[in-house]
Amino acid sequence: MENFDWQGRRIAWERAGSGPAVVFCHGTPWSSWLWRPFAEALSGDFTVYLWDMPGYGRSSKDPSHAVDFGVQTEAFTALLTHWGLARPHVVAHDYGGAVSLRAHLFHDVPYASLLLADAVAIPPSGSPFFQLVKQHPDVLAQVPPYIHEALVRAYIGNAAFHQLRESDLAELVAPWLGDEGQPALYHQIAAYDESYLAENEQRLDRLNLPVRVLWGTEDTWIPISLGERLAAAIPGATLTPVEGAGHLIQLDAPVRMATELRTWLTQVTA
Repeated sequence: MENFDWQGRRIAWERAGSGPAVVFCHGTPWSSWLWRPFAEALSGDFTVYLWDMPGYGRSSKDPSHAVDFGVQTEAFTALLTHWGLARPHVVAHDYGGAVSLRAHLFHDVPYASLLLADAVAIPPSGSPFFQLVKQHPDVLAQVPPYIHEALVRAYIGNAAFHQLRESDLAELVAPWLGDEGQPALYHQIAAYDESYLAENEQRLDRLNLPVRVLWGTEDTWIPISLGERLAAAIPGATLTPVEGAGHLIQLDAPVRMATELRTWLTQVTA
């Protein structure tokens, strides 16, 4: 891992491989760990980039730092400049969808292509637990650590259609534990502002690049009907349903995810 210092924040990132640039964007409450196996599999043919948004994963989690969509978009834009990437292929999941769309639509960051997987991109969004936390972030940030851990494990486990392996669940939960992780989880949920998604939706018809939308048919956090609406609003975009996958399509259907990624990237780089 390397670190990029930006406006007092430490952004953890890594790069591997050679070839056309592919940048992976994670969502919440995830981190770049979710994309790592896919990036590694593609690194023989592409230069792959992973990063943890400020407040997530191995990046800094200072409670005084803003972590809303606007800040994350600015961080992503600055990181792309730091990497010196002109027109990368972008692969985004969950919150990463809103961040990558906003960087392109509001900051004029050019992409070669965009793949959106179960993306938080247009309103409405958020699981029932997410909505509960948003209403009471200060209360939940003070619950005893053992109760917090149980809540986070149930919250994350609910995102998958199939039961997660204990090792995978532990990796996803770990960044949100302890004196730093517990308040960071509730801090980023409290910062959620749906107005950013509404602004994104108003500009979707301006997208002029290859876009693919993947969606788990069993996603209970963001139903596939929203994915259909998203794809319909983007000129030329296609929607690919992934059977037997929930919101965590990377863990529910890893082979299908890997196949779709390679097929898409081979197509748009041909």
